[in-house]
Amino acid sequence: MDVSDLRIALFSGNYNMTTDGANKALNRLVGFLLAHGAAVRVYSPTVDDPDFEPTGDLVSVPSFAIPGRSEYRIPASFSVRVRQDIADFAPNILHISSPDRVSRQAAAWARRRRIPVACSVHTRFETYFRYYNLSFLEPLVVAWLRKLYRKCDALIAPSESFAQVLRDQRMNYDIGIWTRGVEQDVFRPDRRDLDWRRSLGIADDLPVIAFLGRLVMEKGLDVFADTIDALARRGVAHHVVVIGEGPAGEWFESRLSSASFVGFQGGADLARALASCDIFFNPSVTETFGNVTLEAMACGLPVVAARATGSASIVKQGQTGFLVAPGSISGFADHLQQYCVDPALRHRHGAAAVAESGAYQWDAINQAVADTYLRLIRQKQRRAD
Repeated sequence: MDVSDLRIALFSGNYNMTTDGANKALNRLVGFLLAHGAAVRVYSPTVDDPDFEPTGDLVSVPSFAIPGRSEYRIPASFSVRVRQDIADFAPNILHISSPDRVSRQAAAWARRRRIPVACSVHTRFETYFRYYNLSFLEPLVVAWLRKLYRKCDALIAPSESFAQVLRDQRMNYDIGIWTRGVEQDVFRPDRRDLDWRRSLGIADDLPVIAFLGRLVMEKGLDVFADTIDALARRGVAHHVVVIGEGPAGEWFESRLSSASFVGFQGGADLARALASCDIFFNPSVTETFGNVTLEAMACGLPVVAARATGSASIVKQGQTGFLVAPGSISGFADHLQQYCVDPALRHRHGAAAVAESGAYQWDAINQAVADTYLRLIRQKQRRAD
């Protein structure tokens, strides 16, 4: 059996409605599988005006908008129509990528038919509640997730650091790694554009600290803003460029009144924006890999990041950047200050970051997922014999 024999039913909570690292990775995986002869059918909520065209066949799942966050939709029903479609497709493996109700129902459907179930875990859902004064719910969410994850044949984590978190939480004992790649032909240091910086009123020699991501509180916007305040109090010369948009954008702009907000950027425009900055700062603890960190590294930026899942697997301490205890404003400010006042250190770590990012090649990374599918199918067949 090889990749061309695979028939994969993929359930996603948000396949192409919004642009984020998880969605881009799933679409790239599907493209890889299709190119190698596999059959793939994707089941996800849909909207009339998605951020991008989906890769492969996409079947719309009944859903409803999240109150206050209408850009996201919650899958609502493993409907008769969806059940018939997946039965007609006849998958030999099921891949779920979000722990929602429909994915749970689809996993139960597969188990009854002795079809193996793989679950890729893309974010630390339980940590989101910390940012909305609901941290008391975190143990309940962990237990709720464990109930689903332990019924899957395997979990697939985007980094070894996050895989260890899942092991410590007793989520499953078969945990593979599906890391992330970076488009080396797009994200490069030579995308740096001084004219673009100048158009924002930034002097050529002023160190620029970049933020990249969706502007939502769970990305650590409060920690970022507090750290920039600390730098300003120390009199450290710098400028901030914020790349991204989201529902907390207005709040973030009010906290960073002197920053340049350049909105959503994609492809070559994103690479230009990143490469035109000097330092990448990522205080988030919710990422399980951190695609944005890898893209910044490929553009030649040293990184200051929270010592948390994702970044801990990408950033080499004291070589490509610095890892800091989550929430440590003074710790973040100390290392940002180092980079701001020492261009030689900044350039040395930036060059090392470019070299490190070269190890993340998409084809080999996606082949690891296909190998996991094939292994789970063989294991299920042996147990049936």
